[in-house]
Amino acid sequence: MKTTLNLNDEILMRAKTSAAHEGISLTRFVEDALRTKLMDDRRKDPAFKLELKTVRGDAPPKVDISDREALYDVLDRA
Repeated sequence: MKTTLNLNDEILMRAKTSAAHEGISLTRFVEDALRTKLMDDRRKDPAFKLELKTVRGDAPPKVDISDREALYDVLDRA
């Protein structure tokens, strides 16, 4: 899509110089800059925080986990 932007002369010259130094077009440079800015804005959203509830209860049964039959006995009782 084509559009017209009015940019500060100094910023435009710096962008052109940086794009040339990176070996990319000015369009690509501006797209990358916008993409980076837009991604930064999304990161400002509060991060998801998982809240785990602590439940008090009886201690787990003492069982040798290498003994399959003992494990089955404990599971059958649950």
